[in-house]
Amino acid sequence: MTQIKICGITNIDDALCAASCGADAVGFIFHPASPRYIASERAKEIIAALPAELVKVGVFVNREAEEVAQTVEDCGLDLIQFHGDESPEYCRWFPPERLIKAVFLRTPEDLRALDAYDVLAFLADFREAGRYGGTGKRADWSLAARLGKTHPLILAGGLCIENIGEAMAAVAPVAVDINSGCERTPGIKDHDLMRRIVGMIREKKGDSSRLLQCRH
Repeated sequence: MTQIKICGITNIDDALCAASCGADAVGFIFHPASPRYIASERAKEIIAALPAELVKVGVFVNREAEEVAQTVEDCGLDLIQFHGDESPEYCRWFPPERLIKAVFLRTPEDLRALDAYDVLAFLADFREAGRYGGTGKRADWSLAARLGKTHPLILAGGLCIENIGEAMAAVAPVAVDINSGCERTPGIKDHDLMRRIVGMIREKKGDSSRLLQCRH
């Protein structure tokens, strides 16, 4: 069964809805330039109120390693998602079994560069000038599918109720990351839409691996 991460959580109501409708993980974006940014103090409050079995993921973009480590400890995060230009050397500061590295695939040559990373999984997303994800635009599904044949893959990038079935059939990811596709406005989720898209994903046959797991 394909796992589900609801990303861009900014408030407790959305987080609890994600948990109640069957999501496996929620993501908190600690990138100040994002419209879905959340301060670590607020994320910590939300996380304290969530079920223990719900995986909590922190999303970081080009931050100092010490800052990331402190936020992970303070908030009680299970997994770390690097969504910027973090190098393989930088990523080695952290336990690989807790790391997700976002990638923005444009050519087959991009795939070869990923062999240097030691991470739990790659997350395929779309990037445009000045924006590290959260664009609502589709990743390259063809290249993502190729990556998923050699590494655990989470598919992101504009996934919504209109395209989730096609995306899962084309890419066969271990997990999917839903953000703008279940929102009313950036950072505010549409609870009915969230339940519907989670329900659609659950109806599809997918990878049965338990990639997203709590680490505490």
